[in-house]
Amino acid sequence: MSDAVLVLEDGKVFRGSGYGAQGQTLGEAVFCTGMTGYQETLTDPSYHRQIVVATAPQIGNTGWNSQDSESRDNDGTPTDKIWVAGYAIREPSRTVSNWRADRGALEDELVRQGIVGISGIDTRAVVRHLRDKGAMRAGIFSGSSLGPVDGLQRIVQAQPEMLGADLAREVSTDSGYVIEPAGAPRFEVAAVDLGMKASIPEQLALRGCRVHVLPSTATVDQVEAIRPDGFFLSNGPGDPATADAAVQLTRGVIGKGIPMFGICFGNQILGRALGRRTYKMRFGHRGMNIPVIDEATGRVSITSQNHGFALEGERGEEFDTPFGRARVSHVCANDGTVEGVELLDGTAFSVQYHPEAAAGPHDARYLFDRYDALMARAGKSGGK
Repeated sequence: MSDAVLVLEDGKVFRGSGYGAQGQTLGEAVFCTGMTGYQETLTDPSYHRQIVVATAPQIGNTGWNSQDSESRDNDGTPTDKIWVAGYAIREPSRTVSNWRADRGALEDELVRQGIVGISGIDTRAVVRHLRDKGAMRAGIFSGSSLGPVDGLQRIVQAQPEMLGADLAREVSTDSGYVIEPAGAPRFEVAAVDLGMKASIPEQLALRGCRVHVLPSTATVDQVEAIRPDGFFLSNGPGDPATADAAVQLTRGVIGKGIPMFGICFGNQILGRALGRRTYKMRFGHRGMNIPVIDEATGRVSITSQNHGFALEGERGEEFDTPFGRARVSHVCANDGTVEGVELLDGTAFSVQYHPEAAAGPHDARYLFDRYDALMARAGKSGGK
């Protein structure tokens, strides 16, 4: 194994062995607390330009398969594209032990796609450092890219920060595509791709939605041309404060009375459309074990999350918007972070977490059914 180093912008260095491709990669160092689902994590477009540190001690035991990736090509074709900038783990599995691993070993896939990683480091120490100091710029260096640490640190510090990063256009489709429903079509949904996970339109399609996936630059006219029963805003990477076009689009759609649902980045866009501000969290929420409280019912869902930005607000808060009264609908049980907003008339709602939850848990999938019911009511009342 070749030597490798993980260098953080504050000068902290972790030495280990190369994992995956050799070379240099730069990004924001973040940690993910999921104990499984590494393939879904690596292929999630929301992780674009981030170096993911896995908290699970051993990675790679289930290999790589042709079914679990969360990325799509520009035309909607499923693809295995890895979006993370780099991967840092403690111990690579020595064998692949899963009958679904038809694509071989994880490291082989990292090599094929040129993803630079590092193994053999104390990931607990990395996570503690990031929790104390916050997510920060970092780099992984191996092979011919190795050099004096002070020089590597300067390279790390020269890259742009995630704060202020406008990344949705870099991961979005630029032409659009359609995902057909599993059976007879019941609804037409206009879905803006800000970095959409592949399993989200699949969940909509299972409920009879024909999903018209639009680029991040979509306009109100493009949405209206579909004559949609519903409007959807996806997850995605970057700073939501830069997504002014998506905010303006959302305001225009809400003004048309089209039922709306948003997930993750989409929650931040809806929040901004309703007049709320966003902020960068210290280290974010990433993993599949984060408890969220539904303020309407008191129900707690264990959720899958991936976000480093959040909406400003307080538990139980109601506020005025240009579209009527709204409220904070969900909060994180751990730290009180806003996890959802909604208009009180029920026409628009969003959550900060992932109800499609590939690779789990599935506590929050009922939200797709809520969206289904919202579109059905609007159709019966002539709201389309």
